[in-house]
Amino acid sequence: MNARGEFSSRLGFILAAAGSAVGLGNIWGFPTQVASNGGAAFVLVYIILAFLLAYPVLMAELIIGRATRANMVDALGQISGSKIGRATGAWGFVTVSLILAFYAIVAGWMLAFFLETVTHLLGLDTASSWLTSESITRNLLFCGVFLGLTAAIVTGGVSKGIERWSVRLMPTLMIIIVLLIVYVSLQEGAIEGWKAYLVPDFSRIMDPALLINAMGQAFFSMSLGVGTMLVYGSYVSKNEKLPSLGASVALVDIGVAVLAGMLIIPSMYVALHNGVQIFSESGALIAEDSLIFTVLPALFDTMGPVGNIVAFAFFALMVIAALTSSISMLEVPVAYVVESKGVKRTKAVWFLASGVFIASAVIVFNFSSLFGLVISLTTKYSQPLLGLALCLFAGWVWRRDQILAELKQGNENAEHSLFWKVWPWYVKFVCPVVISIMFYRSVIG
Repeated sequence: MNARGEFSSRLGFILAAAGSAVGLGNIWGFPTQVASNGGAAFVLVYIILAFLLAYPVLMAELIIGRATRANMVDALGQISGSKIGRATGAWGFVTVSLILAFYAIVAGWMLAFFLETVTHLLGLDTASSWLTSESITRNLLFCGVFLGLTAAIVTGGVSKGIERWSVRLMPTLMIIIVLLIVYVSLQEGAIEGWKAYLVPDFSRIMDPALLINAMGQAFFSMSLGVGTMLVYGSYVSKNEKLPSLGASVALVDIGVAVLAGMLIIPSMYVALHNGVQIFSESGALIAEDSLIFTVLPALFDTMGPVGNIVAFAFFALMVIAALTSSISMLEVPVAYVVESKGVKRTKAVWFLASGVFIASAVIVFNFSSLFGLVISLTTKYSQPLLGLALCLFAGWVWRRDQILAELKQGNENAEHSLFWKVWPWYVKFVCPVVISIMFYRSVIG
């Protein structure tokens, strides 16, 4: 049995967990969702749902993780005392590996576009056009490089790998976002973007599609249901107060998503002002990959010499956001293989990263049929269902006295706290009902 790692500081954990939560989902997915779901109305609903639904599930993962000091398969097996618990953990293991498989492809594109800012500066036009044009070779190469970077960090373990890099990468990410927001806000056209982002259309607030999208975004952006937070929770010191630790992670995650919107939405309107098309034929805003890889590069081109520096900073930001999430995703299967199978960490990391790369390659070779399908199956269906399963384990299966005993480790007066008065019944009755209703709506919708 290998000695388990532990986060060496409270800040280290918050930045690592927030790093896991802050990924392309916040910086790419969130602004796109805002743009296509009525602007500020979506931001408002997202923030409410993040605290009403995502935070209680986040707490379930952190408490289960720290109490069992185990990976997802063993942890759910322990608290349920049954094979159903282990099977749910294994389902999380498969889901997170599939998410990482498509995520690494997208992160590879970010890496390629990041490198293009360098080749463009050096006047290497052939290299630049290869880096930004679609090809199987490019997709496989950069997906592999990205997974290699991820594996190299995870090999270092918890405090020397994940924590050390999260503490460096997360502040860098924040600084780049803020600098870019300041720069973009000073451009002509930005005010229209700020209006679209900050003035809510209240008539849209109860729109079922908006509610479902906001719930999905809250789950995906906090990387819930797939065991990343459970595994990170298992590395938290027993002296920490878990409810406030979880709230810090949720706040940083929501904060970065909202900041990303402050960057992307005004950028789109600056692009519109500069003659770049941001609306499709149907009048809808251009979304997701075409936004990041078409609209924004076109915007950077209109900025003259400064454009290249802005592009460099922007794609650096995207790569950092992708890395802080991918390391937590890879840690989920690694923790299981190291603890349950007794495999040495380095061997486990490279073996699993290679497995994920093979899955990515299968997606790349069958891109049109598999890419969208895998994203849909994992984030739209599997993640909310795993979140529901975690609520059921925390609310109905696990004994309440054991949960309270775990919370008391970091706070002796835990049973008198507001958290303990609300969370146990909330995660038992409210979360499963709301998640089930929204999931049903998303499937039939």
